[in-house]
Amino acid sequence: MTETQHVIALNPYRKGNKGKVFSNSMAVYDKVIASPEIRKMIQQIRGELPIPKVNANDAEAVKKAQDRLKSELPFFCPHYGIFKNNVRRQENAQPESFMFQTIVDVDDREYVDKAIEKARELNCSDSIWNGSLLHLCYSARKKLHIGIRLPVGMTIEETQKAYCEALGVPYDESCITPERMIYLTDKDSEIYRSKMWCAVLSEKEILMRRQAYLDRGLTVDGRGGKVNSLQLKINSNGKNNENNRLSGNDGNPAVSAGSAVQPAQPGDSHGADAPHIGDSGGNQDAGGLEAREKNLIAFDLFTQAAGLGGMEIDTVGSRHSSLLAIMSAGASRVMEEEELMKVVRVKMPSYYQENDCHQLIHDFYAKYADNTKPMSREVMRVNALAEQKASQQVNSLQLKVNRAEQQVNSLQLTGNRADEDYPDPPEMPKKLPKLVELLISRTPEVYKPAVAHAIFPPLATHLWKTRFRYIDNVEHEARLMTLLLAGTGAGKSSVNRPIDFIMEDIRLRDAENLKREKAWKDEMLRKGANKDKRKRPENLIIQEIDADMTNPAFVMRTAEAQEHFLYTSLNELDQFDALKGSGSQQFRIMCLAADPGNKYGQTRVGTMSVTERVTIRFNWNASTTIQKGQRYFSKVLTDGPISRINFCTIPEREIGEDMPVYGTYDESYREALRPYIENLNKVTGLIECKEAFQLALKLKDENAEFARLSQDRTFENLSFRANVIAYLKACVLYVANGCKWEPEIDEFIRWSEQYDLYCKMRFFGDMIAKENCTAEKSSKRGPQNLLQILPDNFTAAQLLAIRLEHGLDAKGTDMMIRQWLHRNYIRRAYQYTGKRDSCDSCDSFEKLKYRHDGMVIEP
Repeated sequence: MTETQHVIALNPYRKGNKGKVFSNSMAVYDKVIASPEIRKMIQQIRGELPIPKVNANDAEAVKKAQDRLKSELPFFCPHYGIFKNNVRRQENAQPESFMFQTIVDVDDREYVDKAIEKARELNCSDSIWNGSLLHLCYSARKKLHIGIRLPVGMTIEETQKAYCEALGVPYDESCITPERMIYLTDKDSEIYRSKMWCAVLSEKEILMRRQAYLDRGLTVDGRGGKVNSLQLKINSNGKNNENNRLSGNDGNPAVSAGSAVQPAQPGDSHGADAPHIGDSGGNQDAGGLEAREKNLIAFDLFTQAAGLGGMEIDTVGSRHSSLLAIMSAGASRVMEEEELMKVVRVKMPSYYQENDCHQLIHDFYAKYADNTKPMSREVMRVNALAEQKASQQVNSLQLKVNRAEQQVNSLQLTGNRADEDYPDPPEMPKKLPKLVELLISRTPEVYKPAVAHAIFPPLATHLWKTRFRYIDNVEHEARLMTLLLAGTGAGKSSVNRPIDFIMEDIRLRDAENLKREKAWKDEMLRKGANKDKRKRPENLIIQEIDADMTNPAFVMRTAEAQEHFLYTSLNELDQFDALKGSGSQQFRIMCLAADPGNKYGQTRVGTMSVTERVTIRFNWNASTTIQKGQRYFSKVLTDGPISRINFCTIPEREIGEDMPVYGTYDESYREALRPYIENLNKVTGLIECKEAFQLALKLKDENAEFARLSQDRTFENLSFRANVIAYLKACVLYVANGCKWEPEIDEFIRWSEQYDLYCKMRFFGDMIAKENCTAEKSSKRGPQNLLQILPDNFTAAQLLAIRLEHGLDAKGTDMMIRQWLHRNYIRRAYQYTGKRDSCDSCDSFEKLKYRHDGMVIEP
């Protein structure tokens, strides 16, 4: 009898990113709930222990602190075991990892005891709920979570409604989303756990449950519509292999919905591990010719791309659909039908003996093979990679397969989205600081991330002589510049209305001063050249400047602003060219605008010319297309402007998608914004915000750790300024909120910095690394955690191979190993050779962190 496997999508970290979950074993889950730290947090949330630095007599402060602690708890997702790229969002939930379970939330204490008793009663009844109880656990606030198995054919929503009715408790519609998360509580809060809680069901039961959904016109995980626009046809008795296939719609090739994919299988077991040299001494097809080495490698890569990496693809019951998925992922595009037959004979020798195998390959090529169609970018990359690996003289086939699979990971290939060449941007947190939530409240969903970045330069423009001490002990003013890069027609103007309302009070004062300036100019024109002329008016503070302002005018406006910020909003980035002056002064202004204590100006001989030396305080918003932005900065990639600017983007919408609809920017919007603007206007001097300071330290450490693990110098260099930008944003929110910190600021600022770095690496990462002078396409990959790619036990040779594949030099390998050893990321895996210090004993290593099994090993 096979042992039951378990899998759980879990973020085991305190204050973990709510957008990230990792597939782990139950051992990790048990370790987290058994930790003394979690136990203490739960006691504090429930009021059983005091919370340090919180007045126990202040009920509001205690509740706020308890809410904060709850938001810092580790969490898991009960509905799915795997999320693509470890990103917790609905569309990333992998259908093949659906757990066929859900959690009912009893959110009223008066129902808790009754619900526990009733759940046990239902579990032993003759109803559909017999044997359905999987888990009983008190929530963080001593309410109740009930884990149950879905009845066959019933969706999460139907199960929740029916079970709540049977239980006699109110139904909570927020509990049915695929990406739903549950905060973990301590081990003492666990009342009951079945051995089938978070268990991977048998393949037979999975097929039966999926078929029940398909018979209702649902997807294999019980959602409406089709899985990735494809329909899975399953014959659960396994006798009619012709029906056990994945068929495509509208002529598109099918991809596997993963009937044999079970998330608890180990990630380091490769279907390619089977020997490729048979007993007869070679791989021969009917014609006696060997399969080409390049095609054998390509087959392994497309196996990974189809989501079957680590699976035994030559298994009765699933091998038909596995081969179909591999061909659909692109294998049929890079080799002819006869050549694929040779490869299948090596990779799937048992299935190759069946007539169904030959018929499947022949039918697939007859229906879908079309050499006149262009290859997708990802198929071309895999083909080139396979060609490259085949040409290298490597003694070990296993090393070649491992390295090829790791390169597939770096390209982020998937069988379902062949046209995707870069991961999605970080998802904006659901809970936002009040000011941000207000300012984006009238904005359509697709534009909200861009607007959430664009609001900061105009907000910071209200600050006057206000300073914040950064973690390097340098005092900064809120110098913020935001550039929106998006395609033509993407909706870049979506940022304008919130900016208009933020700048309203400054524009009213500017209008009065512009009248005074015009009146003075008119008076000067009326007087003769030899007559006495009145001096230029004093206190002529005009903060919002014109987009086409010349360099001398910019210096004059800065001098007259009396240390107030200047501000402009540009519809196109190239409007900055008016500031060029003699040379590319606009780029120098961009750099100086972000630097505290900068000096800029001009000296002229003429009595009517502007002669001033000023400190630039210049916040701005601008937008342009991605290609124009890349061209604009192509000659100053490493000169500083890119790192000092906060970048954001708007994702491309589907063709024919409905037009986004805005809310109404009315008087209520203006009045709700007014107190925040007043708070910004009235503060001066050095402002100390301990929470922002600590957050900046934490983000700096997170960036440094990722840089060490990815060995990406471009990312590290960009992260320094990105952290300063994030810190200043946090300070602006703190001041606007009346110098009060909100717990939501932490998660928002972390997301803001990650989003900024995402855009910089996506649009300029490769260009900066190569120091190109002309615009290139977006980066083909983002920076990666190299340690995460390596197997849990690896050799120095494997690490060297990874470095070379990622464009890093060989000489840095030893330094990288020493650094990882010092940081306790890895340890030496000594083997007995008789001499402990011999080279053979020091060449292999064991990972302590970022392991594939989810464990963290103490050094």
